[in-house]
Amino acid sequence: MKKQTKTELFLELAKPNKDGISRWVKVSEFVKKYKDLALGNGGSWCRKSSSLAKKYIVEFDKTITKGNTIDRIRLNGFNTEIYFNQHIRSDIKAYYKNKNCVMLGINGNSENTKIEIDHKDGRKNDWRVSSAKTQNLKDFQPLCKAANDAKRQICKKCKETNKRWDAKIYIGNPYSFYDGDEEYDEKLGCVGCYQFDPVEYRIACVKKISKEASEFIMKKLYGDKL
Repeated sequence: MKKQTKTELFLELAKPNKDGISRWVKVSEFVKKYKDLALGNGGSWCRKSSSLAKKYIVEFDKTITKGNTIDRIRLNGFNTEIYFNQHIRSDIKAYYKNKNCVMLGINGNSENTKIEIDHKDGRKNDWRVSSAKTQNLKDFQPLCKAANDAKRQICKKCKETNKRWDAKIYIGNPYSFYDGDEEYDEKLGCVGCYQFDPVEYRIACVKKISKEASEFIMKKLYGDKL
């Protein structure tokens, strides 16, 4: 017998009606047959990008217990929005799966060190990348789970505030961005942010520092004669 997916398990538990509306399902009900629904993995099966959220409007209740913990989940009708397809072509996955994390330089076997293929653009609003036919290698990068989880939260905050993440938060990073500034620009998009491409950030920093050093030396040697 084929194992049920997490989406199928939740639908069985929630029992939505013909309009796609279900009861509130407490997370304490995720036991025995439904233990795979436990949210210890961050609730990937019910995120906005999940197959469940693509079909239904998923709502969360965090008011029962203290903190930001999800206490209950329900479906509140069918979702009519068009969602970005996060599918990554198999050849791209194959290319990156054995590469080291571009942020932490690791590729391990533990949960937090395993490599995940990351969409560089954290806003996921480029429909070319949404299509397996038109996406390419440079649209993605290998990140370990820990780095990818952190990036996801950073991108979420950027989307909410339109303020880009400052790379100088990492001690030793010489520049905040390799292109653009703190304000998110629709034309530039995520390009220029360390989180978008840490490899390009490092390459750009070397070039920029070399240029500044050369200009400084020339000015010292020739002063106003330049």
